[in-house]
Amino acid sequence: MSYYLSKILSITFDEAVTRTMDALKKEGFGVITEIDVKETLKKKIGIDFPSYRILGACNPTLAYEALKLEDKVGTMLPCNVVVRDAGGEQTEVAAIDPVASMQAIDNPELKRAAQQVRVQLEKVIEQL
Repeated sequence: MSYYLSKILSITFDEAVTRTMDALKKEGFGVITEIDVKETLKKKIGIDFPSYRILGACNPTLAYEALKLEDKVGTMLPCNVVVRDAGGEQTEVAAIDPVASMQAIDNPELKRAAQQVRVQLEKVIEQL
């Protein structure tokens, strides 16, 4: 089982970030964190790295339900979505597969909730 869902797009990096954020919003997710990996690596260790952004996406209702089921599940929140320069004028968008990430937790109700989140993240990826 793969640990992520992804799609390659023939659009600019910035356009992919905008489309991804719009698709997340449409599916009820907000972006609560945003990490510019390229900028951070350059600033912290002087490394040139291709454009790479980590978006911390959260659906508050689903996060609340998951936290009620398993109080330590916050260690796996938010759902990370990566937008990265894939080279050759292509950009990849990849999202964590919550079903794969929840396999270590023995809670059938949480696994059902993870499936619901997966369906919504699949819709985000499909919209791109």
